[in-house]
Amino acid sequence: MEITSKSARQWARLGPRGVYGQAILAIADKHDDLMVMSADLASSSGLERFRTTYPDKFLNAGIAEQNMIGVAAGLAKEGYNVFASSFSPFIAMRASEQIRMNLGYMELNVKAVAIGGGISMGFLGNSHFGIEDMAVMRAIPNLTVVSPADCVEVVKLVESAASFKGPMYIRLTGTANCPIVYTDDYEFEIGKSILLREGVDVTLIACGSMVYQSLQAAELLAEQGISASIINMHTIKPLDEARLQEIIAKGRPIITVEEHSKIGGLGSAIAEYLSPLGSGTRHLSVALPDAYIKTGDYDYMLGELGLDAKSIAQKAVTFLTK
Repeated sequence: MEITSKSARQWARLGPRGVYGQAILAIADKHDDLMVMSADLASSSGLERFRTTYPDKFLNAGIAEQNMIGVAAGLAKEGYNVFASSFSPFIAMRASEQIRMNLGYMELNVKAVAIGGGISMGFLGNSHFGIEDMAVMRAIPNLTVVSPADCVEVVKLVESAASFKGPMYIRLTGTANCPIVYTDDYEFEIGKSILLREGVDVTLIACGSMVYQSLQAAELLAEQGISASIINMHTIKPLDEARLQEIIAKGRPIITVEEHSKIGGLGSAIAEYLSPLGSGTRHLSVALPDAYIKTGDYDYMLGELGLDAKSIAQKAVTFLTK
């Protein structure tokens, strides 16, 4: 899939789920061993065209995520390169035991793809919100955890994941009409973060939907004379420790920003890394509260929960002036 400013705009209108389906469709001819699975969510996962174009490469497991991961593991054991998708809480928590044993313990080549991560499911409510999933997935040994920043990065990640040997949890956040971070092709590597903006006063480290919001927050901070670096930490496990060492060496405070519970996600991963070092690096975690969330329009909820650019900038100012 060619990455241009035009394609970036087109993909943004579709949103991460739709683009995931397009990206899988685009790699099918390059990977004869590809097998794609869904828990009765082909349309929601953007996979309808793939299902009709490659019926022999698609399996609908029904609304049974535990079985889906079990079957995916069996297929991987037989040499297939498996992508299996469902809504975030159902694949990360309903099937967590199967992911723990069949993917983590056995290290089988399955990519578990979570659609609707964070609060992007809006009015469907807490049953469909993926707010604890990274905490669960990060705790499983041998599992790589990745959350792309926008639709272009979804394409880059799917291409990379198809050639990546080993189990992975892919967390898709955001909705249709997704904000654009990337408009041109760029170098993407699983496990290597990306510096999007250089600053001297503070470093904002974000993943998924919060990369765009952090970039916008940096613009607001600049108006107040605060220079912020922005890091896209798309791979939450393993962390890019080399990048973190660079930040620590420069003595800059860190603000982590994520559309996930404040417990167990990106902020926790950074804190766990910083704590034993004794570097004195100041760290603020901007995340969802440890609470069930009132439903509503997605953008409205981001603002109410302090995850829009204005709120992030305000929290940064308060943190830096303490």
